[in-house]
Amino acid sequence: MSESILQNYGRSLAKMALHFNCDPTSLSLEQVEDYLLYLKEKHTPSQSYFKHTIYGLRFAFRLQGKAALALKLPQLKRHKDLPVVLSQQEIKRLIASPKYLKHRVMLATLYGCGLRLSELQRLELKDLDFDRLQVHIRNSKYGKSRYVVMSVLLKRGLEKYIASVAPIKYVFNGNQRDSSEPVCISSRGIQWVVRESRKTSEIKKQVTTHTLRHSYATHYLEMGLDLVSIKKQLGHESVLTTMIHLLFIMLNMYIPNTEAA
Repeated sequence: MSESILQNYGRSLAKMALHFNCDPTSLSLEQVEDYLLYLKEKHTPSQSYFKHTIYGLRFAFRLQGKAALALKLPQLKRHKDLPVVLSQQEIKRLIASPKYLKHRVMLATLYGCGLRLSELQRLELKDLDFDRLQVHIRNSKYGKSRYVVMSVLLKRGLEKYIASVAPIKYVFNGNQRDSSEPVCISSRGIQWVVRESRKTSEIKKQVTTHTLRHSYATHYLEMGLDLVSIKKQLGHESVLTTMIHLLFIMLNMYIPNTEAA
């Protein structure tokens, strides 16, 4: 599992431990169900937090040799909504909207390389190869590394940004605070940039960091790049994951526009 998933599980279980003042794996199934109901009805900050609580418990039960309890936890329905995809014009508006160069280049890198949020967050200066127009993504999801293509336009933006800001170690440094070592930008910082840029650009669609990744894959498919090549660029474990982007295009191409009709 990725480090971010384990951290989310840990936070959810820690909050549960503080609520009951005991190890969550020692609770009865009835106590667990009461807590989940408590979260669902009153105090859940998001659906993802609720999901991490259940998945974290299931993982912890299995580690403790309590597979039977893990199986009795509620099953979460998977949403099968198609991903939101921005048009190329919307992408241009989004990237052009921030006031600061750092934020514009951040959005351009997310989209231009099809990166996950955590991949942009940990991107280091040594990972940028301007001569070969490549970006080295290290130890990403599933512990795999890969190279992705960097466009000439993105290269110019990154070079201008680096010359202007002079980041240390990470391409996008975070708040140093009391640390003497360089720190990467926080995930919340990246999400804030995307959220504020959507507002400024007046795009009505729901936009997240992953929306830029979906848009990247979809635009390459529209331009005729094959699925296997896109799978490698995105770092997907299976080509089936990549095919959801193809499904989105096919639905938009072949389902009649009822509003226009």
